[in-house]
Amino acid sequence: MPLVPTHRLVLLFVLPFALGVGAVFHPAFVGPLWGANGLLVALGLLDAWLGRARLVSVTREGPRIASVGRPNPVRITLVSRAARPLSVALTDDRADELQIADLPQTATVPAGGRVSLTYHVQPSKRGRYELGDHHLRHLTPLGLWRRQLRVTARTPVRVYPDVQTVRTFELLARRNRENMMVRAVRLRGGENEFERLRDYSRDDEYRSIDWKATARRQKLICREYQQERNQTLMALVDCGRLMTGESRGLSQLDHALSSLLMLAHVAARSGDQVGLLAFDSEVRTFLPPAAGRTAAARIIEASYDLHANLVEPDFDRAFGVLQARVRKRALVVLFSQVIDEHGAAALLRHVRALGPRHLPLCVLFRDPDLDRLADPERLDAHDPAGDLFVQGTAAEAILWRERLARELGARGASVLHVPPHRATPALINRYLEIKAHHLL
Repeated sequence: MPLVPTHRLVLLFVLPFALGVGAVFHPAFVGPLWGANGLLVALGLLDAWLGRARLVSVTREGPRIASVGRPNPVRITLVSRAARPLSVALTDDRADELQIADLPQTATVPAGGRVSLTYHVQPSKRGRYELGDHHLRHLTPLGLWRRQLRVTARTPVRVYPDVQTVRTFELLARRNRENMMVRAVRLRGGENEFERLRDYSRDDEYRSIDWKATARRQKLICREYQQERNQTLMALVDCGRLMTGESRGLSQLDHALSSLLMLAHVAARSGDQVGLLAFDSEVRTFLPPAAGRTAAARIIEASYDLHANLVEPDFDRAFGVLQARVRKRALVVLFSQVIDEHGAAALLRHVRALGPRHLPLCVLFRDPDLDRLADPERLDAHDPAGDLFVQGTAAEAILWRERLARELGARGASVLHVPPHRATPALINRYLEIKAHHLL
């Protein structure tokens, strides 16, 4: 039963200390000194004995699916069997990859009652982790000791790509407000087959307004047409060494998977088939295209423990598997990072080879740190020459990447060259543009 003395117990020992100082100068203080010491020892032992019972039980409800880089709530319930209110301090063991900012917490549990606490776990990596034992502290009845309890607990946490964004989109979609997430409602479909009438929004084209319905309802009403369905989307995800780079606390691969998950959800809602091919020096995961509500769930399950490795990606092998196993024309979305001529040459060669059968879409992440280094407003007055050299080097690297993006476009690919945190809305908009213009 670990016990920690409180400030109250320490202050009580001031009296024996004063008597001890007096006993140094006069023997009359010796008797009271022994009496005070005996009384304090007796009180301390009595309080420890009164507080020996385990008065608090703990239960924890963790998230069934946790999103990487997002705060995920964990609920703790404290139940007291004490006849008095207890002030309980709580903290939990956790894996290093699970960051918790709002622990320890303190709560007052009423006599014989219960209290619920909530803290948030923010995972920095995907995979399988666990929340460990609870550590509690509360005062003994006389307040002379603070009792420490360790309650054994194991709560598994499976960390996936950012599924919270998908839930938010689905909620907005049910309210017919998809344009709050992606400003592309006007691109929902081409003019093929009428689907429904709906309220006008700012992103709609004027030609989509149904003037007869508008006159009847006394507000702007638009016609909405169905998109083509049962098309194929195949995602190629580079898991090589360059995807280990981080932006805003997440790796490039995590940003790619979060964007892919959102894209898969939107594509599945549009009636399209979605597949996945993840690769580094070899093919790590292959999911053939599939449609329906489970399409996005398959991507989640296949990618939650997928990590970037410090090896060079083998584009030849990945594109070879793609050409051999995906025969139907598809939108091929490649998430990759290229910074050298060798990788650029391989990427350009394979994008050109894809052209006749598939439609390539390359997502290349800009480096926000590189953009900041190239900013002319960050000149260092103490070392302008050195700072100019850094800016020039960063600007040259940025120009090289932009030239690569133009070359990919010239070879038939659609290219997104955006910062990682802006990739999701840009990718969804580009997908909807492709659907609206019947490029597949």
